[in-house]
Amino acid sequence: MKRNIVIAAVTAAALVAGGTATALTATGDDRPDTGTARHADDARAADDRDDDADDRDDDMRVAVAKVTAADAVASALRERPGTAVSAELDGDDDRERAVWEVDVLAGDGAWHTVRVDPATGGVLGSRTEDEDDATEVRAALKGTSVGAAEAARAAAGHGTVTSVELDEDGYFADGRPAWEVETRSPGKAERDWRVDPRTGEVTAGHPHGPDSDDSGSDDSGPDDD
Repeated sequence: MKRNIVIAAVTAAALVAGGTATALTATGDDRPDTGTARHADDARAADDRDDDADDRDDDMRVAVAKVTAADAVASALRERPGTAVSAELDGDDDRERAVWEVDVLAGDGAWHTVRVDPATGGVLGSRTEDEDDATEVRAALKGTSVGAAEAARAAAGHGTVTSVELDEDGYFADGRPAWEVETRSPGKAERDWRVDPRTGEVTAGHPHGPDSDDSGSDDSGPDDD
């Protein structure tokens, strides 16, 4: 009799243990991986900090830039005659300061990058680049009347122009070349504009970042500020 009671008790304990283990296994698969979620949150926070740092750097460069994009292009072309294809207000790693970098396509097909001081407009130096798309650029600009400087002036009503660049492939590769211009205004996200190289018409491009109020619609009028 006692032996039967002992066997029954052992069997019940085994069933309970097995059920508990099964329950733990079943519920364990449903629990979120908190480690992975935490790493994802950390990565997003790091990206946000990097974006904030980039914004501060951009604001600093805009604050010290007394020379406009159009004027920087003019300075570069006096140093290296040709066709300006892009101009960007960027950081100078060598001098730890802001600098305009203007890409110029010379008449002989050589590419030059000219560095212009954004405070004075003086040329800081230039270098020859090895590029092979001169034919495409010339084809994109054939018959146009709006250059990089004119495109920068056209978009300047929307904020401080921080870059202007020829897009020879067109919007979504539609084959219609355009100037891509970026502007920055205090307290606002950086914005993209497209300038028609034949007419100078300014239309809205893609916004930068989730805080931009530009949804890509045509907003070619001047900003309130």
